[in-house]
Amino acid sequence: MREVETVIAGGTVLTSDEEDAIIHDGSVAVNGNTIVAVGGAEEMAKRFSGRTTIDARQCLVMPGLVNGHTHAAMTCFRGLADDRELMDWLNNYIFPAEAKNVDPELAYWGSVLACAEMIRSGTTTFCDMYLFEDETARAAGEAGMRCLVGEGIFDFPSPSTKTPEEGLACTRMLIEKWAGHPLVSIAVEPHTLYTCSPEVIGKAKALADEYGVPFAIHLLETRGEAAQLAERFGMKATRFLERMGCLDERFIAFHCVAMDDEDMRIFADHGCAVVHNPESNMKLASGIAPVAAMLEQGITVGLGTDGCASNNDLDLFGAMSAAALLGKVERLDPTALPAPTVVRMATRDGARVLGMGDITGSLREGMRADVIIIDLDKPHLTPLYDEHSHIVYAMKGADVKTVLIDGRIVMEDRRLLTIDEGHVMERVRGIARKISRSLKT
Repeated sequence: MREVETVIAGGTVLTSDEEDAIIHDGSVAVNGNTIVAVGGAEEMAKRFSGRTTIDARQCLVMPGLVNGHTHAAMTCFRGLADDRELMDWLNNYIFPAEAKNVDPELAYWGSVLACAEMIRSGTTTFCDMYLFEDETARAAGEAGMRCLVGEGIFDFPSPSTKTPEEGLACTRMLIEKWAGHPLVSIAVEPHTLYTCSPEVIGKAKALADEYGVPFAIHLLETRGEAAQLAERFGMKATRFLERMGCLDERFIAFHCVAMDDEDMRIFADHGCAVVHNPESNMKLASGIAPVAAMLEQGITVGLGTDGCASNNDLDLFGAMSAAALLGKVERLDPTALPAPTVVRMATRDGARVLGMGDITGSLREGMRADVIIIDLDKPHLTPLYDEHSHIVYAMKGADVKTVLIDGRIVMEDRRLLTIDEGHVMERVRGIARKISRSLKT
């Protein structure tokens, strides 16, 4: 019998592997940061003993969720300017509030708060675009979260950089500083095509190619944006990106609400990926992304919450439910975006979008041990006929009981082990008081 660090024993194991296998009365063996075996509990008990054994009876064991798009530090702006149209919200409220308040302190404590919220709701990996992203990377590393982060790059001054050249230099610094880190990866992230010139887009892509890292951008979030960009470039935004040489298997687009069939064919031809943000898109009335059609075209689609200023939470269980329901409304078809498809968007396919499909997103031998354990012994989860259905339509983030990331237990029985959440919330409340004062001046 082999001794390993941790055995998660006796739960229903949803692997999210290529066969979507579910093992009833199953176990997961973890050694170091790696899953060494997944199988039936009885057979696994003969093969492995754990220095730590987690009793997962009456629980669902599944891969940690992958939040494909957020702005972690914007927890500090949660609820600041609700019920407004996207460009009004962005230009008249969020950008001014950021200009007055965003600094390394806000970026760090807002990101730590986001990590606490995400761990508590079962997210083990997130992709972030914001300002002072070195602080977000530091926060994630200390919290024990896996992440792909990138400094937002703009044509105009931001709180963290005065010029796009400074934004690109900051990104280069991040790539080199965090190279080889077990949890933190870096992407090149120009904000949008309407806040970055073609010259900046070209330089950003060259930087991404130089280091072989992902290139990510907000794209086609509204029909108005699509029309504005077509007029600006004299062609569709996707054609412009194609001519710029931006589209390849490392290209990630956030939102894509206003994509049409031609856009989707272009993305599919180049192996590009999309992150769907249903709750933010609904709240800002941006529209409904044609996710079912994207999947039919062969585009890999992940799932994101967006930031707390436009959602207002980081609970991916809510995003899964919204994605499934919106997909049915968009097509007036109750079979569109079925639960297993949406679970894959939040796990295996979400990891693939971020270029991490070979290390996380499923429970199988050789993968990193990013695992969540969900308590099924609750009224709203009783009875249980179909695990995928329950995940999408019944479960909440608060049902997550225990979380492992990279083999490390970061939450046990709802208690965070890497974050002093009381202290963090008090720091963010202090920052919020400063924000409120600044908006009155």
